[in-house]
Amino acid sequence: MLFFLRMLAMAVHFILAGFLGLFLGLSRPFNPDNSRLCARLYSLPALWLLRLKLKTDVESLLAHRSACVIVANHQSNYDLYVLGRVVPHRTVSIGKKSLKWVPFFGQLYWLAGNVLLDRGNALKAKRAMLTTTGTLKHKNTSIWVFPEGTRNLGEDILPFKKGAFQMAIAAGVPIIPVCASSYAKHIRLNRWNSGNIMIRSLPAIPTAGLKLDDLPQLMLDCRAQMQQCINAMDEELARAA
Repeated sequence: MLFFLRMLAMAVHFILAGFLGLFLGLSRPFNPDNSRLCARLYSLPALWLLRLKLKTDVESLLAHRSACVIVANHQSNYDLYVLGRVVPHRTVSIGKKSLKWVPFFGQLYWLAGNVLLDRGNALKAKRAMLTTTGTLKHKNTSIWVFPEGTRNLGEDILPFKKGAFQMAIAAGVPIIPVCASSYAKHIRLNRWNSGNIMIRSLPAIPTAGLKLDDLPQLMLDCRAQMQQCINAMDEELARAA
């Protein structure tokens, strides 16, 4: 019963947040800070409705004042509510083109200045990536990417795709990893307290002076750091349980 009531409340919240987000987007279309505000609009009420306790340690992310590429692990559709809590100022994200067909959310996502990629069309995807690189270099706007490209369902991080790291090297901006504990397998939405989640950002990884030949090692190093961080948070949560 509790799960059903929560899902009903979340459906209402999703629609209301979509309407409010659309109003914000129409009021100032493509403003690079729309994503942060909309992320909070979805996240804060949802965390309260779902009774998810979130502990964050993201000083390295919030203290960074210039453009960067933010890479995060991608577990489930609930990432919108969990990771939405820590999206920093002037940050947009990259998503699938199909998102624009999601009622309310898709139109809001577009108006918030996020980048929609047509992964089935290599030429259009490459153009979008070039545009995004220009955004990093000239508009002081950061890009949030899920480099796995799909959900890992709370298991180990999947192999990374190249796009985020190519952008960072091309623009000469650092990469900041953001890690969420493995919550997808552990939250229990049919209980009053659904679960505990930790989010931690790691120190910025510089890319200045790197070339595309350095790309494979950069990806491996970043993935290894993130997996180590996630494992440590999982162990910490297990000890506290």
